[in-house]
Amino acid sequence: MKREIKINFTDFWKGFDKENNYFVHLLSQQYEVRIADEPDFLFYSCYGYEYLKYKCIRINFISENQRPDFSGCDYALSFDINNDPRHYRLPLYRLYIDLWGQDLNVLKNRNAEAIREQWKAKDKFCCMLVSNGNSKKRINFFHKLSKVKRVDSGGRYLNNIGRNVDNKLEFIKDYKFVFAFENSSYPGYVTEKVIEPCFVGSIPIYWGNKEIAKDFNPGRFINYHDFKDERALIRRIMEIDNNDELALEIISQPIFKDDMLPETIRDENVMKFFRGIIESGKMVPVAVSSKKRLHFFKRKSHQLREMIFSRMGITFR
Repeated sequence: MKREIKINFTDFWKGFDKENNYFVHLLSQQYEVRIADEPDFLFYSCYGYEYLKYKCIRINFISENQRPDFSGCDYALSFDINNDPRHYRLPLYRLYIDLWGQDLNVLKNRNAEAIREQWKAKDKFCCMLVSNGNSKKRINFFHKLSKVKRVDSGGRYLNNIGRNVDNKLEFIKDYKFVFAFENSSYPGYVTEKVIEPCFVGSIPIYWGNKEIAKDFNPGRFINYHDFKDERALIRRIMEIDNNDELALEIISQPIFKDDMLPETIRDENVMKFFRGIIESGKMVPVAVSSKKRLHFFKRKSHQLREMIFSRMGITFR
């Protein structure tokens, strides 16, 4: 009989499903998982402060370019390259493999004829989906490439297609190239942006993590960081656009480095980390010492400032 564990989720992004997600699916392989208002283990992300209300083991999943704060959590999962035993490297893109219903084994199997047909069906050049204009590198390159050939923008920011995109994969599948610029650049920080175009046989144009080749096969995407300037990058994009055989050579490449799943996203390794948490017997809340209470007041101060700015009509981040 499987051991029952009580878990809950808070402060995740809009649309996150507590009952149906990567963590529930993985833990259910070994445990009887129950979502509970008073959990033994709380998973929280970085989009709120509800986690402060919970007096249990806190596991922080960080999807943004932030460092783990161990004054507020017992354990952390993030993209960060961190040797702390309380931390595990689980980049956000791993969750999107599950979210889009992609089989990890299927990602490694490529049928040459299917790939060719998939590329031939693409009748559009390049697209971008962006909700904010904070990444100047991404926006500036959008304008530069758009001067050479039209780039469709389907997000809320710089939208030029006259509608909102409901399904990202359905939208980008018609494009040869897809902007895969991270919001910021930091060693190890890689989100879903580079892998989603690979799901639909498109070529990502990537900027962000300069160490991305440690996870992904550099032959499967165009890496902004490989070029001496943006003119050279644009020349390469146009060369591929005008040469189907060259494009097919790229999209036929394995997605991951050495055609192997990165060790840290393999289920057995993630599960080993979780077993260490669950079986450790540690059940002491994090917010018990005076030092950790400082974290609570720091967050409360942040919330107060956020409320003041909000009333002034200013978004505070």
